[in-house]
Parts: sequence; structure tokens; C-alpha cells
Amino acid sequence: MTGSRFMLALAAGLLGAFSAPSCLAQDYPAHAVRIVVPFGAGGPADVAARLIGNVLQESFGQPFVIENRTGAGGVIGTVEAVKSPADGYTLLMMSNTQTANESLLTAAQRKYDLMRDLAPIVPVNYSDLVIVVNPQVAAKTLQEFIVLAKSRPGQLNYASSGQGTPYHMAGELFKAMAGIDVVHVPYRNSGEARSGVIGGQVQMMIDAVPAMAPNIGENQVRALATTGKQRSAVLSNVPTAIEAGVPGYEATIWLGLMAPAGTPKPIIDKLNAAVNAMVKRPDIVKLWTEQGTVPMSMTPEEFDKFLRGDIAKWADVVKKFNKS
Repeated sequence: MTGSRFMLALAAGLLGAFSAPSCLAQDYPAHAVRIVVPFGAGGPADVAARLIGNVLQESFGQPFVIENRTGAGGVIGTVEAVKSPADGYTLLMMSNTQTANESLLTAAQRKYDLMRDLAPIVPVNYSDLVIVVNPQVAAKTLQEFIVLAKSRPGQLNYASSGQGTPYHMAGELFKAMAGIDVVHVPYRNSGEARSGVIGGQVQMMIDAVPAMAPNIGENQVRALATTGKQRSAVLSNVPTAIEAGVPGYEATIWLGLMAPAGTPKPIIDKLNAAVNAMVKRPDIVKLWTEQGTVPMSMTPEEFDKFLRGDIAKWADVVKKFNKS
């Protein structure tokens, strides 16, 4: 090969190398994408994932298929995403379960490191939680429940959708701040936990407002307090835990999307832009507002910083749990 031909070939190769990610993003997605949801059907993460999947399918013209991989407090589904090819065709719908698990579980128990093995794409939304009891529980207010729990240490139970979930963490934080001993009963998913408190197998549960509000409306459970700084628009007659006598208590569930580490940046940016556009749509904002859910919008870099901050926050909370 002559010198001029060699230089032309080298230039063509370099051009191809630099343009490949751009072309990849332009062509993406070329076939179906799966969104792994490590939580049960019908919960906030599952509902949000299905809505996002429908909107992205409309935007990109390819199916976004929801795959529920439940178990081990979100670990099974997260591992499924981690071990998948980093090509943009497997996404993970995650929550503060994953950031809490970084300190609740050892690396051997998790089998992954969140910020090493997954790449942040975009947050989606957050919701306040609500503390409910079975109607047969004598307590009509949060303070009455605290008094009841203190009179029967270790005899009352509360349900969650599993170890490390926002509902578990909110429950442990509530126990520590209220000074009560209530036994944690982890279920396989939030639907089963909800059935447990409705059926009276457990006395109390902390659940997302959008998920539990219908059960409250049907008097299947009694709402004692919500967990935000301000009252929920959906449950405006229910006081916050702060108002009800637990100063400083606040807990939420937030949701977001991640992808296997190494997923091309142009694909992550394309998904980020699509989801950020979705959460700002007036119809989506209206729907979520009516459900008590607040949209979130960040760049991948901002979401990365948010995740690292949340990991640090829950690590500090876990230390307080251990001390208490």
C-alpha cells in the first residue's frame, strides 16, 4: 500500500471509530428493549415502568418490554440487569431500594456494586408514603399507635415488600425516631404486603401514597400519617408524621432508570432526553399529580451525583438503626 493510500485508509478508520457511537445512537433502538423491574407487578416501579415503556415505544417505534424479576429485596432483578450486555437493550427500573442495599447488604450478598456496575440514565418521579394500620387496631392516630406499640414491645408487626425496600427503611426509621419495637415482616412484593395488612396478618404498613390510597378510600386500612414535609394532595385530611408528633420524620420512594455499565453514552443521552421530555408532558404531570406523584428531571451526570448522595444518606441511617 502506498503512503497516500495508507493515510486515506487510516483516516477512514479513525472517522468510522469516532462516528460509530453517533450512528449507534441514531439507529437505536433497532429492536425490542426490555426494562427489568426487580419488584412485583402492581407496585409503583412496575406501574411507572409500564407507562414509560408505552411512551418510549411511541417515541422510538420499538417495543419496550417489562420484565418483572422479583426477590431478595431487589437484588435478583438488579443482578439480571448487571450481567446483561451493555448495548442499551436492557434497562433497570430502580428505586432507593438499590441505594439502601449498598449499606444494608455486603458486596457478596448483592453480587454487584451499584455505581461500578450500572450507569445512571435518569430519575423518573418520587412519592410520599403513608403509614396505615388494619382497621381492627385500636389506634386512631399516630400517637395512639406509638403508645400502643410501647405498651406491647415486640408484639406488633409491620409489613414491607422486602429487605432494603423504601418501605422497610421507612419503617425502621420510624421505629428509631418514635422509640418503638415493632417486628418487620418482609413479603415478596408490595401487593402481598398490602394484602397482609388488609387481612390483619400484620398490624401496620408504610406504603406509597399512589398504591395505598384506593385501599384507604375503601376503608380497608386506616391512614395515620403521611411521610412528606407537607400533606399529600391525595390525602389532604391525613396529617404528616411531623404534624402527628414525630419531629423530623420524612421518607419517600423515588424511581429511576439505569443501564449496564459501559452502555454507550449517546444511547444513555438519547434515553435521558426522551424520559425527561415525557415527565414534563402536561398529561403525565396531571396524571401523577392526581396520584400524589412528583416528576423528577436530571441529566445523567446530575442523577449520578444524586445516587451517590442517596447511598451516603442511607449508610448514615443504617448506622443509626444498628445503634438503636
